[in-house]
Amino acid sequence: MFKKILIANRGEIAARIIRTCQRMQIQTVAVYSEADQQAPFVKMADESYLIGKPRVNESYLNIDKILEAALKSGAEAVHPGYGLLSENAPFAQRVKEAGLTFIGPEADVIAKMGDKIAARAEMKQAGVPVVPGTEEAVTSVEAAKAAAQTFGYPVMLKAAAGGGGIGMQAVHSDEELEKAFEGNSKRAKAFFGDGKMFIEKLIEEPRHIEIQVLADHHGHAVHLFERECSIQRRHQKVVEEAPSPFLSEKTRQEMGNSAIKAVESLQYTNAGTIEFLVDRNENYYFLEMNTRLQVEHPVTEEISGVDIVEQQLKIAAGDKLELHQDDLQINGHAIEVRIYAEDPNTFYPSPGTLSNLVLPEGPGIRHELAVESGSEVTPFYDPMIAKLVVHGSNRNQASERLAKALHAYEIDGIKCNLTMLKRIITHDKFREGDTTTSFIQNYYLPTLTNH
Repeated sequence: MFKKILIANRGEIAARIIRTCQRMQIQTVAVYSEADQQAPFVKMADESYLIGKPRVNESYLNIDKILEAALKSGAEAVHPGYGLLSENAPFAQRVKEAGLTFIGPEADVIAKMGDKIAARAEMKQAGVPVVPGTEEAVTSVEAAKAAAQTFGYPVMLKAAAGGGGIGMQAVHSDEELEKAFEGNSKRAKAFFGDGKMFIEKLIEEPRHIEIQVLADHHGHAVHLFERECSIQRRHQKVVEEAPSPFLSEKTRQEMGNSAIKAVESLQYTNAGTIEFLVDRNENYYFLEMNTRLQVEHPVTEEISGVDIVEQQLKIAAGDKLELHQDDLQINGHAIEVRIYAEDPNTFYPSPGTLSNLVLPEGPGIRHELAVESGSEVTPFYDPMIAKLVVHGSNRNQASERLAKALHAYEIDGIKCNLTMLKRIITHDKFREGDTTTSFIQNYYLPTLTNH
């Protein structure tokens, strides 16, 4: 096992990785920007290195500075967390070339699954169902219209080289497509360096359900069941739960088997997630693969009893996966909500000083934090400041515990989305498990402010 690793990330995920490393007696190295000098994760690490100014391209995306810190510290491996450089194939390759271990899959697999068109082709070849769509990138409005007419409106316009909802838009006519194509292509070019787009048939009112996978370097892979992440705003997840309240046991097994097929086809190693869209009849279609740790991984840990970060470290160190599919079982129900420093009316980020933070306590409550009382929430990074995870023996108990925990949460000094979260998880449709991707659009009317 590694004696020391560097975490090429920040905030709550850096703190999360550090906690598992402490338990495993692995030393940790943090890297931080000038804006994060007083951040909790920096204080938690055994060593820390300043790598640049606040903007991510001058710090957390600066591969040279990160590798310089890794080599100077004597770290043997690099954990990328999620976001930032976690799915950057050149970074994974540079880590390897520096003589260090990248705690994740091989660079060529990251590159293949980061290209949505290549990923679709790979999944089709593996026998995994995919949404009908273009097999190659479309580079003009005319080509996009032709594809849309082939599949029939509505369709989803998507950036070929990226994710997170950037460059993505549902369109219902040629006129809408004309307006959407140029703007989304420019946006994709700005964020991902590639403006190519592709067209998929739009699955209306779908559920977003994903399968967590683990695979070692010895040909052994397992899945840790599914997470439902359907409640989203602007294609960003807000509430996640495991298991899905919608899937039948038959579909659950079929989706798990499909995820393993995908892993085996790719010769994938480490932790990853196969994301699917599921329609009202439980037909499921491959959406994308995330070749990293997911923000919502704690709900899977809560129902499976598996520390996914620990497994990542062991796999990267060359250990055989000791988990066996037949031994894995779902234990209870877990729900995670993402707490954002944002205006609940507009969803715009709301930076400022967090003057007071009071965390709820009680059975089944887990916190993943990027902040503490007195923390400065800057405008430079994603506004998610915490995750509240609640586990119960069943979905009703988990929901009740979550509602009580949210009402006990106190955040002062900045605007946040606590009001929105309270309204979502107490809504009748949420209690019934009716959680499609249009939930917020259909049921959440942001009329209240703050918390």
